[in-house]
Amino acid sequence: MTWGITFLTQSWHIGYHEAVMRAAMVPVGWMVGCPALGYLTDRIGRRKPVLLGGIVVMALTVAAIIYLPGNTFPPYVLAFVLGVSSGAAMIPYSIIKEVNADEVKGSATGAINFLVFVMSAIVSPLFAAFLQHLGHGAALTGVQFSQAFSFGLAGIVLAGVLTFFLRETGPGRHPNR
Repeated sequence: MTWGITFLTQSWHIGYHEAVMRAAMVPVGWMVGCPALGYLTDRIGRRKPVLLGGIVVMALTVAAIIYLPGNTFPPYVLAFVLGVSSGAAMIPYSIIKEVNADEVKGSATGAINFLVFVMSAIVSPLFAAFLQHLGHGAALTGVQFSQAFSFGLAGIVLAGVLTFFLRETGPGRHPNR
């Protein structure tokens, strides 16, 4: 989100107002994805398949954003799909509450939230420095954004791989998963 508007204006050459409107579709997608994916995990009784599905769709969407031309999909669609699929990020909050004893559920939830914000605080300036390095002080191009965002895509893929190591916690879990 931090770099989405700059990416859209400098890489896809979209006007600032339009870039802001498109980037705003990500949180609109969260409003749909967070409760819908949470409901789906409760409905099927399993967390991991929905989490993994969200990761896969998110990875494909990010890949489409960074590697395909800006006019490949209708405006607003990719950002909205990214928001819906990244709504799966709320599922680990359920998992952490389900794997911890009642007396530490609040602390565990606080710890996962702390990690999310600490990582955001660390990664954002590192990403900015990486972009500046790629741009050598000049205006950034689509190529440099694609190179930089590829690391984010790799992070999404890594999250997908790590999901396989999570213990299933939903009520429909299988003992061996």
